[in-house]
Amino acid sequence: MQKPLSGIKVVDLSRFIAGPYCTMKLGDMGAEVIKIETPGKGDDSRALGPPFINGESAYYLSFNRNKKSLTLNLREAEAKEILIKLIREADILVENFRIGVTAKMGLTYEDVKKIKEDIIYCSITGYGHNSPYREKPSFDVMIQGEAGLMSITGFPDGPPQRVGIAIADIMGGFHAVEGILLALLVHGRTGKGQFVDVSLMDSIIAILTYQAGHFLATGEAPERVGNRHPMITPYESFETADGYVIFAVGNQRLWESFISRLGREDLGLDSRFADMQGRNSHPADLKEILEDITRQKTTEEWVEIMEGAGVPCGRIRTLDQVLTDPHVDAREMVLEKEHPLAGKIKLTGVPTKLSLTPGEVMAAPPTLGQHNEEILLKLGYEKKEIARLTEGSII
Repeated sequence: MQKPLSGIKVVDLSRFIAGPYCTMKLGDMGAEVIKIETPGKGDDSRALGPPFINGESAYYLSFNRNKKSLTLNLREAEAKEILIKLIREADILVENFRIGVTAKMGLTYEDVKKIKEDIIYCSITGYGHNSPYREKPSFDVMIQGEAGLMSITGFPDGPPQRVGIAIADIMGGFHAVEGILLALLVHGRTGKGQFVDVSLMDSIIAILTYQAGHFLATGEAPERVGNRHPMITPYESFETADGYVIFAVGNQRLWESFISRLGREDLGLDSRFADMQGRNSHPADLKEILEDITRQKTTEEWVEIMEGAGVPCGRIRTLDQVLTDPHVDAREMVLEKEHPLAGKIKLTGVPTKLSLTPGEVMAAPPTLGQHNEEILLKLGYEKKEIARLTEGSII
């Protein structure tokens, strides 16, 4: 069955996370993604670890499925010629170099437009091309701090916290996919390409939502509140006899069901807790009362009690518990693929489920230069030429 992006060709000049995550998602939906890597080295993330599987970085494997790897030494004119031939056949180019690098390489949007007039060119940077900080280097943890995310993550009596995944990079990848798909829609109507400018800083600011709204409405910066929600109470984790349980009591109806299941209907008569505004004004008082109760039973007992009343609740699980859960099998969120060097490897699945044209994990992440010959043969190179280019470290 044809996939949504079948027939779309992507030249991927990105590395680390933001760009590779974007192009991986395009590949999941059927695009042909040609990942350009440095001969002998490849994407910098190939060296990150442990863990490694037979020498292959698990970090790299996490972001690069459904791609073909072509090695090009872009300091060499012949390698640049190969790239130009690829761009002429491509629909999309994705890069996440620091601003100024593509100018030195002769690969800015204006340069590439001269090669392929209708190219969709996506540039993912830390701050964006017209930011006053555009030339600053950036990594995920810097953006989490600079964009304010760390200031609202963690407990009030502790230091600011980084989110446990590279959320700025990943959200940058998501917004890049969004921009590319929108540009493809415009291209379908007008035949014109365009420049897609995605900033990691913007990507975090965009997801601040109600936390940004708090400042914009009051002029006061929100503070860290731990696992508690700043506008819904109770909505956090509570200690139990053997761990923690999460309650998310999002409205008055759920509150009434919640306190009924606790056997504490009297809490609804307490003026501090009678409505959401009151509960939000006295979260510490309420938590102390609730934890005196929740410590009397195990996490599983509380989940069973609250699920029976339709009160949202849950456990705090470790990734070994999550990734072996029946949900993961039912939703195909962990799949096994054969890798040329690492053997059978497990990868996370495609989260967006389309009924008619579903995405798919078709191929394991490539080894470095795995598709050199395949790609160059399609571009019209003879095998003896490919051998010469290999021996000369052009590819």
